Amino acid sequence: MRVLAVDDEPPALDELAFLLRADPRVAKVTTATDATEALRVLRDTDVDAVFLDIRMPGLDGMELARLLARFAKPPAIVFVTAYDDRAAEAFDLGVTDYVRKPVQADRVAESLRRVLAGRLVGVHPAVAGARDRADDPTIPVELAGTTRMLPRSAVRWVEAQGDYARLHTADGSHLVRVPLATLAERWADAGFVRVHRSYLVQLKLITELRLANGGYVVVVDGRELPVSRRHTRELKDRLVRAAKQNWGG
Repeated sequence: MRVLAVDDEPPALDELAFLLRADPRVAKVTTATDATEALRVLRDTDVDAVFLDIRMPGLDGMELARLLARFAKPPAIVFVTAYDDRAAEAFDLGVTDYVRKPVQADRVAESLRRVLAGRLVGVHPAVAGARDRADDPTIPVELAGTTRMLPRSAVRWVEAQGDYARLHTADGSHLVRVPLATLAERWADAGFVRVHRSYLVQLKLITELRLANGGYVVVVDGRELPVSRRHTRELKDRLVRAAKQNWGG
């Protein structure tokens, strides 16, 4: 594979380039210290993947990634960053991977595996990522010090925690720096419904809607979640419509 590494901090760029060159799957590594230099490289050189820092002066990594997505043959994008405050945007772009600094050899190897997987099935990584994003988009989450891309389909319900959201899955939960309102808007078409200012749930996973202590609650995976008065009527209507569709009504 041919890889372009982009970072405005020379020590970080040198370390990333070293790790990439040490992998036998990488034939050539080119480096750039900013987005402008990266675009000059891409004008003259075809690459399979761009390992890209996000926070850079001038055109930042997120803006560069959007430009690359418009290429006739866009490279796979792997974000390499010390921060998680752009996770929502990365989620929207459907990047191949999201690696947290300090970069470790095993994480670089995993990212290269994901890039290569897209090429081996005969689909360009960026195209494959777009298809996957349309069917089941992912969001970067921290797990034991490693950033993974969690598929939306694994999320059962979401709980607001200030400017963050906690994604509850069948085997645990993950805190991400994405407001609940943002997820409610982006995941509405996938069946997620707001039941309370602090809760978003997957409609098809609701097993009960009942009165409890003077108010309504829904039950998801055996857990009771409150339903606010303002959302009760809409929730009842959606549950009835879903039931009719399931029964062919």
